Amino acid sequence: MPTPGTSALVVTLPSAAVLLETAAAVDPGLVRPGLPPHVTALYPFLPAERLTERTDADVAQLAASFPATDVQLTDLVLAPGFVAAAAPALQPLADAVCDHWPDVPPYGGRFGAHPPAHLTIALGGTDDQRAEVAERARAALPLTARADTLHLVVLTEQGWQLRLSAPLGTPAR
Repeated sequence: MPTPGTSALVVTLPSAAVLLETAAAVDPGLVRPGLPPHVTALYPFLPAERLTERTDADVAQLAASFPATDVQLTDLVLAPGFVAAAAPALQPLADAVCDHWPDVPPYGGRFGAHPPAHLTIALGGTDDQRAEVAERARAALPLTARADTLHLVVLTEQGWQLRLSAPLGTPAR
């Protein structure tokens, strides 16, 4: 579980909420609270105390170098304790974020330097619960979601808080 002071770079996909709703219908505990449906570009990112105006500028500049895009969610990814929708359209952005901060391994290095971009639908639960989530999620696919902003969020005692929203394809001012 993340601890307060943890930050992350995410691309929210609000129109994919139906996928998280399928998991919550099976068991609300399968959906992580506090963030809308999203694809993680880098988690954990820098600790909150290391975030600076320079970091914000770097995030904004990187986001500006990638166009807003429609993300086609068509395929499920199933692994022990995990149901997700693959988001290959966001792989170049996620890879660029990871390459820009090579000293910050995504997911602590558990999945390599460039883990596959995905939208997590369910975490945890039993095999039967995940199978039911997968069946319900498949029925909601294919789905198209618009990715237009890279967000820097920080976990506080009150939950995830937005620090910066950096539009994709828009030069920073």
